Amino acid sequence: MFYSNDHEPIHIHVVKGKGKIKEHAKFSVIPEIKLIENQGLQINELKMAEMVITENAEIIIEKWNAYFSETK
Repeated sequence: MFYSNDHEPIHIHVVKGKGKIKEHAKFSVIPEIKLIENQGLQINELKMAEMVITENAEIIIEKWNAYFSETK
């Protein structure tokens, strides 16, 4: 997911859990898919997230650009 007040460069947040305790990570999408931050996700979860982001990078970029061009 991304937040409505997010900033460039294009990045994505991966969140696990509900309520107050949430494990999360942040990956850059542009210029390359790269882990920026991790708070509690396991290695296998990070690898899975990176795989999903890689497979969907074009869609993520498209949705990011569409959303933020509408909110300007």
